[in-house]
Amino acid sequence: MGSAEQGREMQSAPVQGVPVTELKGVGTALELKLERLGVRTVQDLILHLPLRYQDRTRVVPIGSLKPGDEVVIDATIRAADVVQGRRRSLLCRVQDGSGTLTLRFFHFNAAQKNSFRPGKRLLCFGEARPGPGGLEMVHPEYKLLKSDGPALMADRLTPVYPLTEGMTQGRVRSLITLALEWMDREGLEDLLPEALLAKWQLPPLTTSLHYLHHPPVDADQTLLLEGKHPVQRRLAMEELLAHHLSLQKIRQQVQQQGAPALKASGELSRPFLDALPFALTNAQLRVAREVARDLQKPVPMLRLVQGDVGSGKTVVAALAALQAVENGLQAAVMAPTEILAEQHHINFTAWLEPLGIKLAWLAGKVKGKARETQLAAIRSGEAQVVVGTHALFQEEVAFADLGVVVIDEQHRFGVHQRLSLKEKGRNGERSPHQLIMTATPIPRTLTMSAYADLDCSIIDELPPGRTPVQTVVIADSRRDQVIERVRQACEQGRQAYWVCTLIEESEALQCQAAEVAAESLKEALPQLRVGLVHGRMKPAEKAEIMARFKAAELDLLVATTVIEVGVDVPNASLMIIENPERLGLAQLHQLRGRVGRGSVESFCVLMYHAPLSKQGRERLAVMRETTDGFRIAEKDLELRGPGEVLGTRQTGMMQFRIADLQRDADLLPKIHQVAAELNQLPALNEALIRRWLGNGDIYAQV
Repeated sequence: MGSAEQGREMQSAPVQGVPVTELKGVGTALELKLERLGVRTVQDLILHLPLRYQDRTRVVPIGSLKPGDEVVIDATIRAADVVQGRRRSLLCRVQDGSGTLTLRFFHFNAAQKNSFRPGKRLLCFGEARPGPGGLEMVHPEYKLLKSDGPALMADRLTPVYPLTEGMTQGRVRSLITLALEWMDREGLEDLLPEALLAKWQLPPLTTSLHYLHHPPVDADQTLLLEGKHPVQRRLAMEELLAHHLSLQKIRQQVQQQGAPALKASGELSRPFLDALPFALTNAQLRVAREVARDLQKPVPMLRLVQGDVGSGKTVVAALAALQAVENGLQAAVMAPTEILAEQHHINFTAWLEPLGIKLAWLAGKVKGKARETQLAAIRSGEAQVVVGTHALFQEEVAFADLGVVVIDEQHRFGVHQRLSLKEKGRNGERSPHQLIMTATPIPRTLTMSAYADLDCSIIDELPPGRTPVQTVVIADSRRDQVIERVRQACEQGRQAYWVCTLIEESEALQCQAAEVAAESLKEALPQLRVGLVHGRMKPAEKAEIMARFKAAELDLLVATTVIEVGVDVPNASLMIIENPERLGLAQLHQLRGRVGRGSVESFCVLMYHAPLSKQGRERLAVMRETTDGFRIAEKDLELRGPGEVLGTRQTGMMQFRIADLQRDADLLPKIHQVAAELNQLPALNEALIRRWLGNGDIYAQV
């Protein structure tokens, strides 16, 4: 970038921080309503973009109207009458030579009724809908015309904006016109350097904003509606860039602290690998090497490891923990639920204790004296590897010298929680390395945008001997056949899961449903040993039932979705999921991953309740067609959107004003390139983040 552009970068745009109350007519009441729309400044108002457009630039003959058409008609009143139906309404019949139409008003007054005199001409805008006597418009906008002269039409498309209670389209339109006048007078800085605009052939910012708020008559409405018009793409690119830069800023802040450089001596990792009853897959070895390389650097590792259910991420995590212990430092392994944390504790104990490594266990259920003992062992450094839940975040947990943090199922934690762990490094001055793992495959578009602060590794290979799970979709009207299938599988020495999904949002009702299901299955299958696990049971009870199931002392485990992650019973070869239409695809994929962990053919039965919605059918079809977690994740993103797929990690972050991660996915490689070019211009980066994230630049403050 040239020095002129660097100078330009340092200016502050006048409109940026101007409160919206500076605009004529905006008092306290209106200010509060605008705040509900996320509008606090004049710039926010300018970036409050239309949802769609209406064409009021031409008159359409009544005879050509179809239901759903939103148009302007120029017609003469034939008759107007008040009609007593289920609701009292004013009906006005109009005609224009090509056909007739009814205007219907439920809210009207005498003056309005009297103004609709036969023979009067009016210009009317509304949506044509089917009515009892042909097409009609309900509460159209209208204007009585005084003469036979030409009607004055709009000279551009009319924007339709997102609203909040107490706001009208007319009010928002007039405020935005004022804001645009302010922008033309005071200036709104184009933060993207001129060289970059020219290189990517992007229109200027103010040109783009004027176009979007007031598109000309000949604007391509299809492109505008799809969000693919060049002026929309220009703004989407700037917004995606701001989000990317904010995540890069976090990365820089974390890495500024420095981290311990951990040599890979192999002193512990070699005997660990030799003792494993299996060989690592090529994918595991590749990712383990990437992690080991990161740990040897004096900057904190920030690496996301994605691997489908059963791909062997835990072994990679164990190798990272061992590299810390080889260097005399501690490692922490954190999981979102006690059941998953416990699973990790069991695995790590079996693997690491024979190597002489001392472990600590910290979860909500560890209380009193036992808790004090664990805390003291962590504080003194006696505990070399600490496994736990979010209890590890608590202030009283102090590490002697924390070198590596492993976080499982990252999307269950807020980004703040993960970053708060950097304070657990030595005296809060040296950041521990972070290894983040997820069994929920993340579509590439989300990895490139929502996880831009992390390097990414993928374990894209399952261990040998795993057989793909066959998925069957069946209506719950055939429940008896499904129960018979469970009986046959268990009589052949196999085990089965019966999963009861969420009823509304109530954990109590969910647990109750699981209890009822367990009772009815015990009655239907008296010869089987049936266990029950749900979220309201005490952790010790849950652990005992899971241990009995793992030891094959139970044939059938009835459970809520608490078994979604971390449960490994190779002998379980059948899973029934009731009402799968209530769950997201990623969650269904996670659940299905509990079977197919041995060498025998496994089945997952999705037992839905008819009728299924179109989206429900699509989702279950995807589950039946593929076991590829990434394909499932892409479909999940397409059907549910990024907020749902990401979970809590990016709450508030993925609320884009104009960008859409699926539609604009092709821009993401460009964004990475542009971000690299802007690295030398910190003030410009700050201004971009402020423009698009405002005070929501939540990550810069961690």
